[in-house]
Amino acid sequence: MSVFPATAAAKARGRRGAAAPATSRGQRAAYLFIAPLGLGFAVFYFWPLLQTFYFSFTEFGAFGGHTFIGTDNYVRVVRDVTVWQALGNTLIYSLIGLTALPVAIVVAALLNRRGLRGVAVYRALYFVPFVTLPVAVGLVWNWLYNGDFGLLNEVLSRFGAERHYWVSDPTTAVFAIGTVMVWSTTGYYLIIFMAGIKGIPRDYYEAAELDGAGAVRRFFTITLPLLSPTIFFASVICMINSLQTFDLIYIMMGETNPAIGDTQSVVGLFYKWAFVENAQGAAAALAFLLMLLIAALTYLQFRLQKRWVHYA
Repeated sequence: MSVFPATAAAKARGRRGAAAPATSRGQRAAYLFIAPLGLGFAVFYFWPLLQTFYFSFTEFGAFGGHTFIGTDNYVRVVRDVTVWQALGNTLIYSLIGLTALPVAIVVAALLNRRGLRGVAVYRALYFVPFVTLPVAVGLVWNWLYNGDFGLLNEVLSRFGAERHYWVSDPTTAVFAIGTVMVWSTTGYYLIIFMAGIKGIPRDYYEAAELDGAGAVRRFFTITLPLLSPTIFFASVICMINSLQTFDLIYIMMGETNPAIGDTQSVVGLFYKWAFVENAQGAAAALAFLLMLLIAALTYLQFRLQKRWVHYA
């Protein structure tokens, strides 16, 4: 302890005063680093959100301009039967899209086995469909699904099955498109799950192996519980992406397909209203309600994750 308390207090105040400018400089540097992201978010996300909300209360003229009409657009959205059909299709796409997660988890666990060669090649092959343009994916799968000369029908005909028009039949079109969604997104989630599995300490597996646990037992008692935070992240991303599905459906169905009404998603209906029927106000209301649906489902996922996600 100092013999001169006043001097010691002055030194302490001096040290605190000297540290203050450094702290403020650090804060300014932090704000400077996040400024580009914040500016981009404000310009490309927040401002369009406000505009969409405003336009949802307006009606656009045939030659431009808009007038305020109150909540008429929201009334149209709620009463329109095609909206509910598109919403049902979108939810089906979302449920089918979620099946890509267990497939990716199993494949990731198999590729993370010790001594397996060519892992990088397998990983790249699984990831190629995800980085391929949806237009190319849709065109290729349209050829595979073709009812007259498609490869799928050719293979099934060898086993005595009749030819089927997969994307023209309302009973199979949604599931045919959903299968392509799963095929094209599995590689993306595979990369995420492989990284998550590599983050699990090997000591757990070695201890379980010494106790006599087999590969299946180790998968369900070690891999899945410790991978749950990664699964939760992937499920949120998968749900959001599935609810916004449009381009793949548009390419595979076209505009004259008889089953287009049975496969149309909410975003597809938004495109039809906004750019085909010139009903931008109603389309804005539909888009805003879709955003609220995505926010609600994401919030529900965050609430439910407390019951099954295990953070180490």
